[in-house]
Amino acid sequence: MIGTWPCRLEDGRISEECVMDIGDETDRCILVIPPFFNEHNLMRRQLVETMRRISEAGYRCVLPDIPGTNESIEPVELQSLARWEEAIAQAMEHFDASHILAVRSGALIAPKSFQGWLYAPQSGAKLLRGMLRARVIASRELGVHETSERLLEIGRSEGLVLSGWQLGADMIRDIEDTHPAEAGYRTIEQSDLGGPGLWMRAEPDEHPEQADRLAGIMLEELGAPQ
Repeated sequence: MIGTWPCRLEDGRISEECVMDIGDETDRCILVIPPFFNEHNLMRRQLVETMRRISEAGYRCVLPDIPGTNESIEPVELQSLARWEEAIAQAMEHFDASHILAVRSGALIAPKSFQGWLYAPQSGAKLLRGMLRARVIASRELGVHETSERLLEIGRSEGLVLSGWQLGADMIRDIEDTHPAEAGYRTIEQSDLGGPGLWMRAEPDEHPEQADRLAGIMLEELGAPQ
């Protein structure tokens, strides 16, 4: 089911953000934090398929938008990891989340010392390197010479367009210096699921066997719902 949830912004406004909510009310609710930017688009179908498998075992799964992501109308250039962390904290309280599944760069805003899983977590520095490299390559094809080092310098002070996303300076600096949470979480590597990750594909896709394995690992540790 697609619904909305109220996210309180820094200026006091309430932003009604979309949420994919699958499963009945139970004592255990898994909140999914997707990867950032283009990987979110590439992985969303797969994450929803995983959520459906978990919900069939009696759990509730929610995948909330946060400001500046997916269907949100809030400008992405005004966001920072600190704002996204606050939004996730609000979503956890709103949905009474008992566990977190954070995927790839989503692990950068997983609440510290909580419980759940980090699926193929990615450091902020690695995320940023990949986006900078993609811009350098695209610029070169247009006959424009740029370097990752110079772009990062500009991004730290002025913000930067990377992979089609207008990122503010706060976001650039936050991403560069942030690592995934570790305490309380189990890391699930892509090798645990078999085959390459779907974030490596050019278009959104799904992989039923990988969804089965990811859900299976989580359900084995969750046990019977309360």
